[in-house]
Amino acid sequence: MTRFKERLSQERILIADGATGTMLQAAGLPPGVSPECWNLERPEAIRALHQAYVEAGADLILSNTFGGSRLRLEKAGLGGRVRKINLAAVKLARDVAGEKILVLGDIGPTGRMLKPLGDLAIEEARAAFAEQAAALAEGRVDAIIIETMSDLKEALAAVEGAKQATSLPILVSMSFDTHGRTMMGVKPEEAAAKLWGLGVDVIGANCGRSLTETLEAIRKMRDAVPKATMMAKPNAGLPHEKNGESIYDVTPDVMAEYALRFADLGIKIFGGCCGSTPEHIRAIVGALRGTH
Repeated sequence: MTRFKERLSQERILIADGATGTMLQAAGLPPGVSPECWNLERPEAIRALHQAYVEAGADLILSNTFGGSRLRLEKAGLGGRVRKINLAAVKLARDVAGEKILVLGDIGPTGRMLKPLGDLAIEEARAAFAEQAAALAEGRVDAIIIETMSDLKEALAAVEGAKQATSLPILVSMSFDTHGRTMMGVKPEEAAAKLWGLGVDVIGANCGRSLTETLEAIRKMRDAVPKATMMAKPNAGLPHEKNGESIYDVTPDVMAEYALRFADLGIKIFGGCCGSTPEHIRAIVGALRGTH
């Protein structure tokens, strides 16, 4: 049994980290610049981010590789540095995690539309996901997390690519942000049945519009596949502009209160997405460790 599966089999809920992108922007990442650049250019900032979440009580942290596929890195002129960037990201996370904290290799969407709606062939997407998963596995992540997916076909391509490259555990999370569906119209029930049927280890929902909507998506996924092992990593609400800054309204206390509601639905992993901070994670730890 892998370290990840062993921890997952324990009774208590595993607490994940919070946002990466919005935290790095607060630390000075310029708008439009790929966060993955900082794995090479500002490693101390990435290390500090991971350290803040570990100190807040997170059981697992995600590598700074959400946009680390060749198809995403090419947009930043970094397509030839996929392996180097992903390896650097995992090392930074591992340096902080030590032996106790799990490190998940983060894979996000390609940012392109699959044919016939777009110009991306499924084979090209699958190959890009496999390449990234191979680099993450080489860096010794504990599991692969495929997150913020809107297109079920792309999620399937990512799972297939990851399985080609590694035998590590796989988590898959969709973003339900458009009237209870993903941007591509996928219902939570449909996603749960399809993804769990692939034999992955964890399914769930992340990002999204609100805590309430993400909670409802998890409820529908749970009803569709009662035996599934599930995770949630919702945003701290939606951002609004204030004095030129993006402000998220959900406080740590509110996030902690919702963590208990997600726990009641039997999730095994809970953390935060956009707008969440180490303070949010600390409050979640207090809520879940105090009652579970």
